[in-house]
Amino acid sequence: MAKVDVIMPQMGESIAEGTVSKWLKKVGDEVKRDEAILEISTDKVDAEIPSPAAGVLAEIKFDEGKTVPVQTVIAVIETEKSAVGGSAPAAAAPSQPAAASPAPASPAPLPTPPAAAPATARTPAAPAPVPVAAHAPAGGDGGVETAEDRLRRKSTPLVRKIAADHNVDISRLPGSGFAGRVTKKDILEYIDQRPAAGVAVTASPASPAPPAPAAVLHPTVEAWPGDRIEPMSKIRRLTADHMIASRRTSAHVNSFFEVDFTRIAGLRQQHRDDYEARGVRLTYLAFIVKVVAECLRRHAVVNASVSGDHVIYRKPINIGIAVALDWGLIVPVLRGADELSVFGIARKMADLADRARAKKLSPDEVQQGTFTITNPGVFGSYVGTPIINQPQVAILGVGTIEKRPKVITLDEGQDVIAIRTMGMLALAYDHRIVDGADADRFMADVKKILETFPDGAL
Repeated sequence: MAKVDVIMPQMGESIAEGTVSKWLKKVGDEVKRDEAILEISTDKVDAEIPSPAAGVLAEIKFDEGKTVPVQTVIAVIETEKSAVGGSAPAAAAPSQPAAASPAPASPAPLPTPPAAAPATARTPAAPAPVPVAAHAPAGGDGGVETAEDRLRRKSTPLVRKIAADHNVDISRLPGSGFAGRVTKKDILEYIDQRPAAGVAVTASPASPAPPAPAAVLHPTVEAWPGDRIEPMSKIRRLTADHMIASRRTSAHVNSFFEVDFTRIAGLRQQHRDDYEARGVRLTYLAFIVKVVAECLRRHAVVNASVSGDHVIYRKPINIGIAVALDWGLIVPVLRGADELSVFGIARKMADLADRARAKKLSPDEVQQGTFTITNPGVFGSYVGTPIINQPQVAILGVGTIEKRPKVITLDEGQDVIAIRTMGMLALAYDHRIVDGADADRFMADVKKILETFPDGAL
């Protein structure tokens, strides 16, 4: 008789926990090695977790909706079917330390779990909930740093970015996340309430902590008789928080350009059969990504990020492509897009989209984007004003591409009305560092190349 633990994996360097989204198997079910047994959600990606061994699912330690620290045992596989007693799944293993079992979800739609018990309430025998050293020297003041201190200081990349932008020392803030970790809600509410923007938290550890935040980022409304109430999925809560944070952070401005895609339509018709024979569908979006990647090399400020009072001009050109899922929105990243052909871009986009819908993306595939493209035009939208995907400074929205009447000038100078394949492109950009002239020069280049796209560039 042998038991194999199923562990909450660490889906990325900065990921400290994951949420059990859905159990695909129940206690007593036979499972094969590498067969998906549950779905989890993290701050970066949704994923299916495979069974580490063949056998029977003997125990489920956390119910759906529970947020669990990484490296925590979440289920047990019994390799001998006869040993399974068929007992009901437990909410948590009795041997688990109290700090490792998340409390019930907070009413506010937050992507992080509610506060764990304070460090002083732990019994001496309780192990640290994450695999970090119990004590480590603190930087510079001769004190010691607990595991909770380290986790709070680590936080998430977004929280650290917001803290750096507003000159806040997050190690001095009381956090409501797991083990006192400062969450995005904590840092945003502190910034909103402090007396003067840009003032660092300089109080010593012995000084009184800042006042507890009272505001709620997402207001509640009254439900009426007959209404259906459903909790937000983790990916929906994250999207909501990210959109609010982006509006707070960036000074959004929009530019709109009408583009004649008749040339691209001809190239698609000419090369469609060849591409399909190679297993790739040649889309308008593949051409747009190719041209945008080329133009980003010449307009570096659009491929940048703001860090405090500095501008980071990104060397790689990694274009995120927004993918609409039945349960939310995700943005897989096409790395090194400027080094790919139209064929390579089309093939890679199709692969990323398919694996996003199948929840097969790795955390690395949704990180380090430098520019984003969203394509609501596939649903018929004429034009839109997308919200910037932080910490980027621009996002391109693609409207529907269709035949429309257009006034054109013939070679002999005569104006005529012709049927052309037209589409709208909308650029949302951060006016903190991208001026209107910068944005419009970038868009003018994109428009020009799309309308005169050379056959040899395929």
